[in-house]
Amino acid sequence: MSMKMSFRWYGDDDPVTLTNIRQIPNMYSIVTAVYDVPVGEIWSRESIADLKKKTEDAGLAFEVIESVPVHEDIKLGKDTRDRYIENYKENIRRLGEAGVKCICYNFMPVFDWTRTQLDHELDDKSTSLVYYQEQVEKMDPLTGELSLPGWDSSYTKESLKEVFDEYSKLTEEDLWANLKYFLEGIIPTAEECDVKMAIHDDDPCWSIFGLPRIITDEKNLDRFLKLVDSKYNGLTFCTGSLGCSCKNDIVKMIAKYTKMGRVHFVHMRNVKILEDGKGFEERAHYSECGSLDMYAIMKALYDNGFDGYIRPDHGRMIWGETGRPGYGLYDRALGATYLNGLWEAITKASK
Repeated sequence: MSMKMSFRWYGDDDPVTLTNIRQIPNMYSIVTAVYDVPVGEIWSRESIADLKKKTEDAGLAFEVIESVPVHEDIKLGKDTRDRYIENYKENIRRLGEAGVKCICYNFMPVFDWTRTQLDHELDDKSTSLVYYQEQVEKMDPLTGELSLPGWDSSYTKESLKEVFDEYSKLTEEDLWANLKYFLEGIIPTAEECDVKMAIHDDDPCWSIFGLPRIITDEKNLDRFLKLVDSKYNGLTFCTGSLGCSCKNDIVKMIAKYTKMGRVHFVHMRNVKILEDGKGFEERAHYSECGSLDMYAIMKALYDNGFDGYIRPDHGRMIWGETGRPGYGLYDRALGATYLNGLWEAITKASK
């Protein structure tokens, strides 16, 4: 039994190269995607094969895709959703043919992971991603001047207002129903192709700009897993997304869902919850740098038989590195090494 260490790679224009990643000890798999296809459309076999060849030529496995985005029409339950679900199923088939074992996706309306600042300077002079509630409250996504990380900036001011209007008529229960419809459409295909679907928690795990969010806590994760009760309907358990709320007992939750065999992918990230509980700062992976006990989380994974994929999530920018915020090489490599060390120590102490 062993976890499979992986690393996010954004393709040829990523400043972090496959060679860089391969040199991190115990690195097994790349986490990547096809980025030049509009959301909802079918990925070409040529693009998938190209990614697979580049990854395997670098000595890494091509087994995790993050992510195949879910079209907004599916989330909204529009009449057009069946076409997009059929396209999604075809993407699962094509990725399965290429050897992919796990697909990460999310069901967050409009905004993906959201932060208010990408370069907040910490005490040690490194910079990190942060979420401050008071900054969010000063923003109006409908002014057309909003530019947050983690959302589709291809929206024009008019199209963003239109999609907000559509979501204003959507309740949380509607979103649950639309998620169930989506899962009932895709999970049989995932089972046929032996591809495990792994939903990413909402990040952060509360409503933003009045939009509904439902993958937020233990009660809702329980409900999600029952929508389609299959081992192929599982989780990308992100410690930072769920761990930014004091209400979530991360160690308990990850132990519970790992024991159920429903944690297929883990994003390991440490966050410092602010004293008011309304915001957080991303910190180094080392436990004492943030609010999460990384040792206890890794031990919960080990004790409950985790053998899925794990990656160090969102690093700080350190040592003068520049690049994609949260996705530099140095701090994520330190994170991977730290996680490897925890896993080795836990493994040897348990024998």
